[in-house]
Amino acid sequence: MLGTLLTYESPKGLVGGRIVEAEAYMGTPDSAAHAFGGKRTASNEPLYGPPGTVYIYSIHGRYLLDVAAQAKDEPQGILIRAIQPTIGYEIMLENRKKPGANLTNGPGKLMEALGISDKKMNFEIIGDGKLKIDLNNRLIPRRIKASNRIGVENQGDWATKPLRFYVAGNPYVSMIKRSEANIDNFGWH
Repeated sequence: MLGTLLTYESPKGLVGGRIVEAEAYMGTPDSAAHAFGGKRTASNEPLYGPPGTVYIYSIHGRYLLDVAAQAKDEPQGILIRAIQPTIGYEIMLENRKKPGANLTNGPGKLMEALGISDKKMNFEIIGDGKLKIDLNNRLIPRRIKASNRIGVENQGDWATKPLRFYVAGNPYVSMIKRSEANIDNFGWH
């Protein structure tokens, strides 16, 4: 998904940007996943949908966007952690009021910037509704880095697995050091 274009047809207008950071959650064996151990509830049911099913959930009052990535009933998903805004920047800035990289450099921040503050799109297939990921319109990262996922430190053995992927040097990646940011090409070819 890195480099693909995520867009949302918000009530204020089209907003979106390039996906620069994502985390994989590997389903029932993954101690950090919402479906760990086969857990299946009304809340995480979208994860059990067909590939491309939208799964929006909230943590600490913030909404996050996950997309089911495997066959129906195989609850693996990709959390979209950050985007580099390219469409509707002024709308996103109005929604979040944090300019620069801080606008969309985290999963809750990007949802706030997009203007998504509920779970109404759960169960939709990405691309069929207002949320789209254009797999054919992609920028190629110069380098992709992998690390442990963020915010799951206390979730057992899987917490340290390198399942977070990001565009090296992109300033919109969450928790990137300023010295690692490449403002000349943002990490793209």
